[in-house]
Amino acid sequence: MLNIRLTISCLLSMLGCLSLSGMAQQATQPVLVFSYFKGNGDGLHLAYSRDGYNWTALRHDSTFLRPTVSKDKLMRDPCIIRGADGKFHMVWTVSWNDKGIGYASSLDLVHWSEQQFVPVMQREPNARNCWAPEITYDAKRKEYLIYWATTITGQFPESQQPGDSGYNHRIYYVTTKDFKKYSPVKLLYNQGFNVIDATIQPDGKRYVMFLKDETREPAQKNLRVAFSDQLLGPYSKPSAPITGKYWAEGPTATRLGNQWIVYFDKYTEHHYGAVTSPDLQTWTDVSDKVHFPDGIRHGTVFPVTEKELQVLLKEEK
Repeated sequence: MLNIRLTISCLLSMLGCLSLSGMAQQATQPVLVFSYFKGNGDGLHLAYSRDGYNWTALRHDSTFLRPTVSKDKLMRDPCIIRGADGKFHMVWTVSWNDKGIGYASSLDLVHWSEQQFVPVMQREPNARNCWAPEITYDAKRKEYLIYWATTITGQFPESQQPGDSGYNHRIYYVTTKDFKKYSPVKLLYNQGFNVIDATIQPDGKRYVMFLKDETREPAQKNLRVAFSDQLLGPYSKPSAPITGKYWAEGPTATRLGNQWIVYFDKYTEHHYGAVTSPDLQTWTDVSDKVHFPDGIRHGTVFPVTEKELQVLLKEEK
């Protein structure tokens, strides 16, 4: 009888340890946050998810930050990363036709620094726009890479087409260590076609760029990937499309376990979609499995701690 009691006690103890271990893992596992905009660019919205598929708007889907810079005062395509300094750094599209981008930083995603207008293309007289800026941190160089899409009138005539208001983009970049001084602008990606919405993630010893082929005729409007051994490139020719027979834009990517997941805006269908891949070669559409707040537009996914999420959840009250 004593042996049976001891065995049951041991089993209960083991189950308790497993339960506590599971709770500890859940508590330490990063939560995903998604930054996005609504309408024409009303400001910064945030949503969160614990599984990467089901997303809940924070602060009742009202804005966390309203735009104040540039002539148009828009906040479209907000991209947020956590920097090496522990701060959250954000860049965004400030206008349809301005020569700069917006920048601000935060320690908690609630309270933000004064917004800055960064005139990245001011010295290029024929630049028409600066769209969908993104940030990637370069740990080797200890600096930030900021990159975006711009059309420069007269450049790259081989891909100039009459549709889409004559836009003919390439991806350009600057680097900065402190968001005060910036390097001269350089070309980051040109493979002979109209390209926008680039976003870069490390993949082991290489880097993967998710991008949109913006070609109008014959219409592409799909997402592809390119690779490089260095963050600053050169990047390869684009892969075959990773999205389907619909128009897609604004990719943002992260890992869920052993799978990559790429979220994107099915902008002509007015809802979000996603594709997954174990190897960045074979892709599965999981758009029917992801659930986002209504009206969500082009944004960025990034991890936060449980403690940081609780700060955001207090904004619900």
